[in-house]
Amino acid sequence: MEPPNLYPVKLYVYDLSKGLARRLSPIMLGKQLEGIWHTSIVVHKDEFFFGSGGISSCPPGGTLLGPPDSVVDVGSTEVTEEIFLEYLSSLGESLFRGEAYNLFEHNCNTFSNEVAQFLTGRKIPSYITDLPSEVLSTPFGQALRPLLDSIQIQPPGGSTMGKQVQRN
Repeated sequence: MEPPNLYPVKLYVYDLSKGLARRLSPIMLGKQLEGIWHTSIVVHKDEFFFGSGGISSCPPGGTLLGPPDSVVDVGSTEVTEEIFLEYLSSLGESLFRGEAYNLFEHNCNTFSNEVAQFLTGRKIPSYITDLPSEVLSTPFGQALRPLLDSIQIQPPGGSTMGKQVQRN
């Protein structure tokens, strides 16, 4: 019996604040934040992410965010591209429709964590998934929540994946 093909799975991490969170968070929140994280999963030669437009894909580093600030090796998967695209299609019709996006509770990092677990059985780093609760645990975060809840993020440059999952 032939060993299964293994495909690398990477987590691309972008700081949407471009370093401002590191400098301003002690003053504004009373605690140090290293960044405001946007994440995506890179597997099968494409980058997949979730925003207010739903699940999107692009070539790795192909959004207007440019190259990631860091890359985390999540592991490897035996999940083929065909099965993975079917999985994404079902997610896009259920849990990760564009209208389900919420900056604090159901965002790109929620998506990356879900997909990483599906592909590798491993979660993404907790410093990323814990960020919303860290911000909201501060008085300033609570005061800003109504404004922040209205923010919809969709990194420009990707192709939104509809019912028929298509690749660029």
